[in-house]
Formats: sequence, C-alpha cells, structure tokens
Amino acid sequence: MKQLTEEQKNKISPMMRHYLQTKEDYKDCILMYRLGDFYEMFFDDAQTASRELEISLTGRDCGLEERAPMCGIPYHSVTPYIAKLIQKGYKVAICDQTEDPKLAKGIVKRDVTRVVTPGTLTEEALLDEKSNNYLAVIYLRQKSAALVFSDISTGEMFATEVSSITAILNETARYNPTEIIINSKNEIVLEKLSQRFTASIDSSREHLFDSASAAKIVLDHFKTDSLAALGIEGREDITTAAAAMLRYLFHTQKSTVPFVDVLTVYSVNDFMDLDIATRRNLELTGTLRDNSRKGSLIGAIDKTRTAMGARELRRWVEKPLLDAAAIESRLSGVEELVKTFELRDMAKEALDLTYDISRIITRTASGSVTPKDMLALRNTLRSLPILREIISSAKSEKIHNMYVDFEPLKTLCEFLESAIKDDAPMIIRDGNIIKEGHNTEIDNLRDIKNNGKKYLEAFIDAERERTGISKLKLGYNKVFGYYIEITKSLADQAPEDYIRRQTLANNERFTTVELKKIEEEIMNASDKLLNLELELYRQTIDKIMEYFDSLKQLADVLAELDCLYSLAEAAVKNNYVRPTIDNSGLIEIREGRHPVVESMSRVFVPNDTLLDTDKNRLMIITGPNMAGKSTYMRQTALITLMAQIGSFVPAKSAHIGIVDRIFTRVGASDDIASGQSTFMLEMTEVANILKTATPRSLIILDEIGRGTSTFDGLSIAWAVAEYVHDKKRLGAKTLFATHYHEMTEMEDTVEGVKNYNIAVKKKGDEITFLRKIVRGGADRSYGIEVAALAGVPKPVISSAKQILKHLEETMPKSDKPIFEQLIFDFEDCYDNDYTVDEDENIIDEPSAPEKIYEELKALDVPSMTIMDAAQKLYELVDIAKGH
Repeated sequence: MKQLTEEQKNKISPMMRHYLQTKEDYKDCILMYRLGDFYEMFFDDAQTASRELEISLTGRDCGLEERAPMCGIPYHSVTPYIAKLIQKGYKVAICDQTEDPKLAKGIVKRDVTRVVTPGTLTEEALLDEKSNNYLAVIYLRQKSAALVFSDISTGEMFATEVSSITAILNETARYNPTEIIINSKNEIVLEKLSQRFTASIDSSREHLFDSASAAKIVLDHFKTDSLAALGIEGREDITTAAAAMLRYLFHTQKSTVPFVDVLTVYSVNDFMDLDIATRRNLELTGTLRDNSRKGSLIGAIDKTRTAMGARELRRWVEKPLLDAAAIESRLSGVEELVKTFELRDMAKEALDLTYDISRIITRTASGSVTPKDMLALRNTLRSLPILREIISSAKSEKIHNMYVDFEPLKTLCEFLESAIKDDAPMIIRDGNIIKEGHNTEIDNLRDIKNNGKKYLEAFIDAERERTGISKLKLGYNKVFGYYIEITKSLADQAPEDYIRRQTLANNERFTTVELKKIEEEIMNASDKLLNLELELYRQTIDKIMEYFDSLKQLADVLAELDCLYSLAEAAVKNNYVRPTIDNSGLIEIREGRHPVVESMSRVFVPNDTLLDTDKNRLMIITGPNMAGKSTYMRQTALITLMAQIGSFVPAKSAHIGIVDRIFTRVGASDDIASGQSTFMLEMTEVANILKTATPRSLIILDEIGRGTSTFDGLSIAWAVAEYVHDKKRLGAKTLFATHYHEMTEMEDTVEGVKNYNIAVKKKGDEITFLRKIVRGGADRSYGIEVAALAGVPKPVISSAKQILKHLEETMPKSDKPIFEQLIFDFEDCYDNDYTVDEDENIIDEPSAPEKIYEELKALDVPSMTIMDAAQKLYELVDIAKGH
C-alpha cells in the first residue's frame, strides 16, 4: 500500500494504526493480525493471501476514503494456510493478543509472537518426518567461509569451515537447507546458490554478523565461560556465524531457543567428500527424475521404524565415515542384529513403541507441545524395559555402550501415566487433559460440570423432605438463574431462610444461599476446570523439562539403534554381507550387485570389481549403450559408500579400502539456468574432479568427450584417462566407460590400465545384453542394434546399416583416418601460409604452424600406434603454443 500521510494516520482507528506500525517492522512478511477468533490480513497482504490461499477478499472501514482490503483465517485452523504460504516462498509474522480481552482497557495489546520462515518450522504438520529441516547461515570471508546449520525442530546445530565456493556448495548440499542466510551480496556465490538449491536465500541481514558481540552471544546461549568448551576458541568466523544463527532464531521465535543446546563443530575432512554432481548421479536420497525416495539408495536400505531413525540414517548416507575403527564399530552392531534374531526382534518391539520424541521435547521446550505429544512421549517411555534388556544383553560395544539414564525416565513415565488422559485432545483449549485421580480439585470440578443435574436433584429432594412440601419444584431462567417454585396455597409454609425472588399469579419463586452456591459452582465449573487444567498442563511441561538432558540422550540412542536395526534388516532381507574395511587402497568386490536396481528387479546379474593403487588403477569399460556400464560403475560407488556408512553390502564378498572422496561424471544434461550446454557442464564437472580428487579417491567417468566432435572427444577422453591414472599427477582408482574403442590400446602401453567390456550375445541382427563384465575390450558399439531395440523406425535402421557398410568398405581399418583428420583439422586452425617481419614485410620462411604441418604430413601414420601418434601430436601442439 502507499505510504500514509500524517493526516491520514490521524484519521484511522487505533487498531489499524497499530497494525500499520507493526507491519512497518515486518515488511518482508505477510502479517497475520489476531482479531477475536480470526487472523486478519489487510491491504497488500490481504490481496496476496486472497490470491495465494484462494480465500475471499472483503474490506474494512478504517477512516480512509477507501475501505481497506481484508481477508481472514480462523485462528484454530491457521496451520495449513501458513504451510501453503511458506511453500509458495513467503514468510509469515504472527501477531497475537498478548492480554485477555476481558481484562483489557481500550485496545487489546498485541505483538508479533513468532515469524514463520522455511528454515524455522517446528509444527509437526509442516515438516517431513523423515527429513531434517535445516536453516543455513553462511559467513563469507575473503578466502574462506564459516557454515552453520540448525534444525530447530530437533535442536541440532552443526558448524564447519571451508575454503572455496565449491566447498560451500558441496557442504551445503549435505544438509539441503530450506532457508539460507548469507552476509554477502557476492553475485557469483548468490547465483551458484540459487542455481543449486531451492532454498529461500536472504542476503539482506548483514547486521546479524556482528563479530564484536558474537562471542558473548554464543557463551550466554550455551551457558559456558569458555569458547574452548565449545571447540571454537580462536575460530572467530565460526563464532560469528553461530551468533548470527542465534540472533536470527531469536528474531523469528521472539525468545531464546534453549533447546538448541549443543554446537557440534566438525571438519569437512571427517567425512567422505561428495560433491553435488555425485550426490545427484548416485541418487543417494532422491531420484534424478523426480527426487523421489523410491528408486534412491535411502529408499532401498531404509527399514527404520521411527522418524528419528529415518533422519539419522539419512545423515549417515550424507556423511560416510573415513575412520576405520568407527566404521567397524557400526558394522559390529549391525552384524550382531543380523545374527541374533531375538535381539533384532526386541529392537523392533522397542522401536515400534517409539514416537518422534526428538521433535516432541523441542516443542515442549518451546511451549508448543500438545497433549497428544505427551501421550506419545509416555508411550515411548514404556519401551524402556525392553531397551534396557537390549543394551545389557548385547555383545557388540556399539550397542552395549549405548547410555541411557533409565531411572529418572522411569519416574517421568510414571508421572505421565498418572497425569495425562488416554483420550486427551490435540488442542489444549479443549480441556479434558488431566487424568482422573491426579488432582482432587480437578476431579471435583469435573464431577460438578458433568453431574450438575444430579446435585440439583439431590438438593430439591432434600428440600421437599425438610419443608414437607411435596410439590416443591426446581426451575431456571436466564434472569434469576435457578429457583424454587411453590404454589400460592403453600407459599406460607416456606422456611424463613427462603429468599423471595418473584411473585406470579399462581406461585411464588424463592432461592437459598445453598442453591446459589450450587448454581455458582455449576456455572463456573467449566471455566475453573479449564483454567486449572491449563495450569497443571504448564506444570507438566515444567516437569518434562526437568528430564530434558535424559530425554535427548534417549532420543539419540533410539535413533542410532533404529539405524543399526534398519541396516541389519536390509542385510537380512537382501542377502548383504559384511565388508572388510581398511586403509589398503584396495577395492575388491566379488559378485557385487546394485542395491537399488536389485530391489526393483527380479533378476540381477552380479559382477566383480578389482581396483587398487598399483596394477589395477584404471578400468576402461567398453560396450554398447543400455548394456549396463553405468549401472555397474554406480554399484561399485554405492557399495563403497554403503561400506563406509557401516552397512553390509550387496555382494558375495567385499574388501573396501577407505576412499576419501567419490566423484561421478555420469550422463548428459544441459544446465539451462546457468547457460551451460551438455558439453560445457561435462567439462566443468571433469575440471572439478581433476582439481579436487586425491590418490585415495574413487572416480566414476562415463562417456567423457561425447558432446563435441569425435576427434576432440577422443583426445579429451584420452588425456583425462592419462591424467587420473598417472601417479605423478593423480593416480586415483577410476572406472572409465567409453565408446572410443581406440582407448583400449592403453592397456598394452600403460601399466595399471585394464580393459573390460559388457558381454553381448549377437544372433543375426538381434543382440542380447548379458550384463556381465568380462576382461578385454569390446569389438564394436552395436549402436544400430541398440537403436532398433529403442524403437527407431525400421527405414532408419535399414538406412543406417547401408551407410555403415559403405563406411566400413571405403575406410581402412587402420588408425590412419583418425590422424589424417587430425592433420587436416590442425591445418585449418591456421589460414595464413606466410609470415611477416617487424616492418610488415612478407618473408618466405615457413611459420611455426607450417613447420608443424610439414612434420605431420611426413608422419608414417599407418605404421604408428595411436599412443605414438598422440604423443607426437602433443609435442607439436607444445611447439605451436610457443609461437
């Protein structure tokens, strides 16, 4: 709306003036303003909400010439409307009544009690139970960045530092935040963040990043005197980012967030590095097609019984371990559950009693816990005896060393059993929360409320007996309330303590002190009961908070146990085996299978893999499209990753030497948003791999160089293969699938290169993919046959066969055509066949390009191997660069 003049402000009502003052402080939000039983929105907010929520737009007179646009939502059903606005990218400020309207003098006091943003949701209905909802804070510096991630629905906060834009993107991808706060307006960083994440990104809050007061804010919040105790002493950037996070949470929650009570500081080197492309290509938590869980790795191995366990397992997948001892510890826990059915069955029983207490205790701490939440907490605590038995009887250290302080939680369980009714409602204001027998006064008030008629009947029977007037009646009207009615003829028999209230033609109406007392009790019982129940409910919240630390321990233990159970259950159902883990650099998989493809197919052909840091560094894999090269390479990467999260793996046996990073360059797709073609995107990803991989990495490369001309593509693919294989440059374990069959010659000349291909059975014009990886290079690509399988029309297939036959008959089967073409391409790069001196005089002496051309023409290409010719070409290119 337009800015109001002072004259207009003086004309509008006090309520609307307060609304506008409040809106001024929350310009970036839709302001929901509580009026009675509705949250109302006005002016531009009303028009936006009406359009987005598809609700009626009305108006309200507010002292201006035109009515103010207005729309409203019932306060008791506001949550789904907020959810819609958040999903559409809006923020919502909730302005509530902060005093009882009955006690207010003048306008009811109101204030914003919460700002709802994508990264600060806590309501169960607004959250995905199997995924965390992270808010990210990025403190960008000149040569580094501090990253802090927090999920206030569970009270978690993580912090780390990185030293490049790529690292910012990769680390942020681990958490996939729904909202990002960043201190910088750096266009490159903001553009890359917006391209890769669907999160709300806010770069307008630089005031949050005040380093001068950061340490005090962090120390005060975590109630400690030392940054060293938090692991951030001397780490000013992390301290500043953490303080910015706490400031923003205070701004949105309008209070401190004591339930965010632990800051977990880690190094990115503590976990396997997975860049965005790798996460996407391996489909770890969502499919490439529609980001669905079904068809992803997490969808195949997630057998968790609880929401907490599902979120924890997702974190394990996002953060594979690098420490062999930690991996072995998890594997031992999984193995015990695999081998001991009784223990696994007990774990299932305990977990099936478990609710999402991680989020419940957070809602308790924030005061938004519901009676249903308390019942869920109670039911979870009922699993304590089973959990105690699991921990005490387990042999593996991973399970046996799980710590839960059982005795206090047993006391809390008994308290909740006695305090909360089994049929308690979802909404606190509905009352009927406190269990019978827990509080005598509540029992009496509930009895009066529910049995008022019985008390009145007992009173009137006693009065008939006391007065001897058998026809004495009890009546009620809105003016006098309850009264005793006696006919005119018997009115003189009324006792002296009867107080006359009304005289009618045929009878008299009376009341008594006792009747007024009963009436008052009945009339006020509902309000008194509700108020007392609310007070006891608040006391119950305080009681639960006394056990906050123990409950968080319990939540952590149940989540971890659920992860181990899930991996054990997946291992049993899918016939997985325990891998051998060490730092040898060896990856040896016998009869490995793709965990996702296998789960969705009846038949899967297993394959072996052998990679090491010596004689088997580079596997060159050839064969037709659709035969299974990509599936094979992905399964190797997934088996390695599964082993490093502590999972059993789909294989007959597996020896996994820990890898620090997995890289994948698989498939072809344009990045239209950033203006990158298929080939440009491919080269960008390849460049990132070559720059950041280490000798301990596992690299998956699929069809490098296919987005350009054949000769450019072959040259690039060859050069990349040489680079990743060369120990002096990289020497990483690599699976390299290609259609350039010429590259199979590398095995004969380069140590550490091995050729493999996908076996194919050909009968006439028909081919069958055997899905088996075998030693040696493929003799051809079977492209036309694959096209036929894909349903390309028969005339096209026939024409393609004729063209292929012609090419095979007219072109020699030597390498000569390739390098003759290279010579011609090289010649075309230089359109001048003369040179000039400093005075621009033409001289006859050949230029460097001409000299190179003469040398190229002199080459005896047919007698050279591809390697020899390529080496010569590289030398000549270096000469050209010098000129």
